[in-house]
This record gives sequence, structure tokens and C-alpha cells, in this order.
Amino acid sequence: MDEFYDSHLILNTNRNSSYRLYSPVYASLSNNTFKISSVWQSQLEVIDENIIDAEIVKFNGVDFNKTINNFPTRCQDKNNPEIRQWLANKVLAGRYNQPRVLTLKLSNNKTIEFDLDKLKLKDNQSLLDSRVVDDIGIIRTNNSLGNNDLVTAFDKALDGLFETKGLIVDLRNTVDGGNSYVARGIMSRFISTDKPYQKHWTIEQYGNNPEVIRTWFEYVSPRSKTYTKPIVVLVGHWTGSMGEGLAIGLEGIGRAQIIGTEMERLAGEVNGFNFIHQKYGFRLSTSKLFHINGTPREKYIPRHYVKQTQLDSDETLHYGVKVLQKL
Repeated sequence: MDEFYDSHLILNTNRNSSYRLYSPVYASLSNNTFKISSVWQSQLEVIDENIIDAEIVKFNGVDFNKTINNFPTRCQDKNNPEIRQWLANKVLAGRYNQPRVLTLKLSNNKTIEFDLDKLKLKDNQSLLDSRVVDDIGIIRTNNSLGNNDLVTAFDKALDGLFETKGLIVDLRNTVDGGNSYVARGIMSRFISTDKPYQKHWTIEQYGNNPEVIRTWFEYVSPRSKTYTKPIVVLVGHWTGSMGEGLAIGLEGIGRAQIIGTEMERLAGEVNGFNFIHQKYGFRLSTSKLFHINGTPREKYIPRHYVKQTQLDSDETLHYGVKVLQKL
């Protein structure tokens, strides 16, 4: 499955030696050097060192570029920058049964050993969190876009924020994606008429008959009381699948400004398939998905791009507040 270099295409099981689907840090390629460009700041406990822009020198004591070259795939062109960057982050995700110790050269030229497995993720007990700061409502989903009960929880939170001057929807912890029922349930609270929010593209063929392209726009319809104040959406490298769809959908229906970086870039709409002689199955993308402006979802980049430079403050949230105040 890794030959497709897309974490949307997975087996529905794993072994101890399997690779995880993501890491709490994200690496970007520049001049054949990998540097940490993003950290899952919104979901991690405090990190002592500012590792943003640190060069990844080694992984478990082995030269990082050599580790990428040794990644167990056969069909990929590992000189292709797009593939190479995906492989780098797959290496950082690591195998479940192996350590993930990085040798990093910080921006101040200091070299440190950094153990990814010592990073602690926040333990989110609720489907979402909501609060009000300076008359701005903030709703943060806790990797729950696949839980249908989130629609009811979101309704309750939003109904308590109708007196706010604007709303921030934080989708930076939607790493496992979700389903369109939940996404439409959320978007439906922000419109008063039917709106298209994404485009589908696929090919149909039956037997030996010709291939015929099929495309359609998916709509969302209004529901319950409409929240009419301005909205911004926060996204990042841990905004995945339906999180990506919800973000571009809210922009597509004309109800939100998107703030952050590239998202997980998981391609297409997936469906599940079964093996004949195995109890587990696998998922493959069967339709392409597009922003209603024609941009492939996996190629979408927010117009309000926020490059992470530090870990002492939430730069994306602060920028989102400024944009919302102007709106």
C-alpha cells in the first residue's frame, strides 16, 4: 500500500512492525535537506526545545537521507521531491515496534537528540471543546469527525455562541478524518440556502463497454438556526480527509476564511474492500475530490498561510483572531 505514497490508502489492520500513519512533527524538503517545518503544537504538551526549522541529521543513528533511500518500497522514484518528502514523513511516523530518535541540528547550530516517543499528546475526553475569548467563539473538534454524535455536540456548542462577534473552528486535530454526514451537519448551521461544497470525479465502466466520466457537485442544505457572523477555520498537517473536506467546503460555500498550512493531502474519496481469504480489508480512493473552484483537495493551500516559527505561542490561532477581527 505504501507504493501509492498516500496515507489514505491503507490496510484495515497492522502488525507491530507496521508503519504508523503520521508523526507529531512534519518535515519539509529543501535543497536535499529535511527540516522540521511544523509541530503538532495544538495537540502536544509543552516541548522544551524549539525544534522548528531544525535539520534532521539522523534517524535512530542512521543518516536520514540513507534511511529514506532504504525505505522498503520498490516502485517509487525516490528522487522525486514529492515522493521523497512523503517517505521522510513516513519514516518519522515510524514502526510501532521501533524507536524514533532524531539527531537534530537546531537553527542555532546546536545538535541534540530528540525522542519523538517521549512527546505526550493531550488526552481529549470530549468530542469538542468550546470557549469564548474577547467576544470570539472558539470550537475545537477533538479528532471526532467520524463520530455522528459530534453533530449534536456541535449544535449545543454553537447555540451557546450566538452572541459572539465571530467564530473560530479549529480543525487541526482531525488527523483520522471522518464522514460527510458530520461535515454537512456542521456546515448546515452556517447557510440559509442550499450550497455546493465539493466536486466529485470518477470513471464508470461496465464489462467491455467504454469508460464514461461522471462528475457531480455535492450540496449541503441549511438546518436549524443559522449562525451568520464571520468564521475562520484553522487547519494544518494534522487536518485529514473529511477535515480537509470540511475546511474547503466551508470556504466553498462562502462562509469561512481558512488559516494555516497545507493539510494532510489525502487524495480522493475512499471506499472499503475485502480480501477473499483475510478477515481484514483495505481502503482505496475511488473518486477524485475538488474544491468547488476546481482545485484538487489534496493540492489546496490556504490563502492565509501561517508558517510556524516558534512553539511558545499559537501563531495560527493568533493570526486567525486578527483576520476575524478585520472581518
